[in-house]
Amino acid sequence: MAGGGRAQGLSRSCILLIVIAGMERFAFKGVASNLVTYLTDVVKMNNSSAAKTVNSWCGFTSMLPLLVAPLADSFWDRYSTILTSSFLYVLGLGAVASTALLWTWTPPSNTSSSAFLFWSLCLISLGQGAYNPSLQAFGADQLDYDEELPCSKDDKNSKKKSLFFQWWYFGVCTGSLLGVILMSYIQDTFGWVLGFAIPMFAMVTSIAFFTCGSRIYAYKPDRTIDSEPFPNMLQLIKVTASKLFNGRITLPNDKSDVVELELQDKPLCDQKLGSSEGLDEDPKHDTYLIENAKIVLRLLPIWTMLLMFAVIFQQPATFFTKQGMTMKRNIGRDFKIPPATLQSAITLSIILLMPIYDKVLIPITQIVTRNKKGISVMQRMGVGMFLSIIAMIIAAVVETKRLEISRRIGVLESETVPLSIFWLLPQYVLLGISDIFTVVGMQEFFYNEVPVRMRTMGFALYTSVFGVGSFLSALMISVIEAFTSSEGRQSWFSDDMREDGLNKYYWLLALASALSLLLYTILCKCYKSSKSELEHGNCK
Repeated sequence: MAGGGRAQGLSRSCILLIVIAGMERFAFKGVASNLVTYLTDVVKMNNSSAAKTVNSWCGFTSMLPLLVAPLADSFWDRYSTILTSSFLYVLGLGAVASTALLWTWTPPSNTSSSAFLFWSLCLISLGQGAYNPSLQAFGADQLDYDEELPCSKDDKNSKKKSLFFQWWYFGVCTGSLLGVILMSYIQDTFGWVLGFAIPMFAMVTSIAFFTCGSRIYAYKPDRTIDSEPFPNMLQLIKVTASKLFNGRITLPNDKSDVVELELQDKPLCDQKLGSSEGLDEDPKHDTYLIENAKIVLRLLPIWTMLLMFAVIFQQPATFFTKQGMTMKRNIGRDFKIPPATLQSAITLSIILLMPIYDKVLIPITQIVTRNKKGISVMQRMGVGMFLSIIAMIIAAVVETKRLEISRRIGVLESETVPLSIFWLLPQYVLLGISDIFTVVGMQEFFYNEVPVRMRTMGFALYTSVFGVGSFLSALMISVIEAFTSSEGRQSWFSDDMREDGLNKYYWLLALASALSLLLYTILCKCYKSSKSELEHGNCK
């Protein structure tokens, strides 16, 4: 995967934006990766409440792009959106750091203190909700302009696009790795004030880098990125509802309209395709909007089947971390591994194995499948889902072993068991490998399957999988906790880690994910990729 100095032809602006994306991930992971420890040790939440809070916040953060993206596509240019949202992002990071500073003097003792932390986290979510999809769409805009033309079907452009997404994810994972390793150590060793202040300064630096690159960016013309699809769809709903109530919906019976439309479609590219002129006057524009809406709706079954994959990915930052706190973490006499640091195994495995995927696995699959891309995007996502199931099975086996040792030795003074924390590594590494397949595949899938003017929305659909997955994880915890703790029984998520039932929870996740994979496989056989005629296929 490593090419020359320019990542096999990616422009300077692409490379700069990949670096900026990595810095943003460093800032976010610096706060998010160890947040569950902050909530339990500083804010004094119990395990289940802290896990639900982290899951809900991550879900809210990942869902916001779905709400903001239509506005960014319709009313704002991406450059301005990135700048504005980054300032909100920095403001939220600064507010979180200020809570840590305040609580070093006065420990949190009332709801107002927790409320301020909550609103600070929400400010980070709001900033990131507009920042991430806009930055990635802006990065994709830096690719050669002919790549974005509706009629471009050149294999080199497709490979370059895939390469961009792989390098983008490589940069994101590098930033995440540094954020998890460095910030977890700093937070556990030097305190939370410095641990939350450094991500804020990293984000400030990324804004400076972004503004310095203004001269080298490629800015797509308004007609390409700003055709107001969201307001147009709202108008379509309004017009359709009006027709329904007035009983005016009729089928076209004039064949000449069809012939005329076919003749108009013959030119290589309809340059007015992106224009919204004549929307009110041209009834055919309703058909165009319906097709765009249908494209998004037909993605929902695939989107739904990916949710359990997202639920599994909430575990490293919550229960995996709490698991690690009860295991032997010593290296030498004095140094203890911060449990959250093991999350770096996910990103480290991605960074190390992604070049192998590109240089070894893809050529082999090209020979076997006789497909120029090796495996399809949907096959790539399916492989990752399968590996995540294996990771949960391993997690369940390790947790069962930990509980057996804990109960056998009858630890009274401490929850720590004589089982090395490195037994958790296989499940982290497998999740990292599954990430290479599924997450990169999801980015490319949703980017390719939406109309050109809705590319920011495509990235928002991808992030919303993890948003809804986070909420689904929090809901599952609440339901399971209510069910398992009834009639005086011990909850699966007990604060006493010697009596919890996390192994059962992991088996349940593996079973639910296996069912999702089965349904996903069936859907893939029925699904046909829509290179939308309105966006890509008006050229015969």
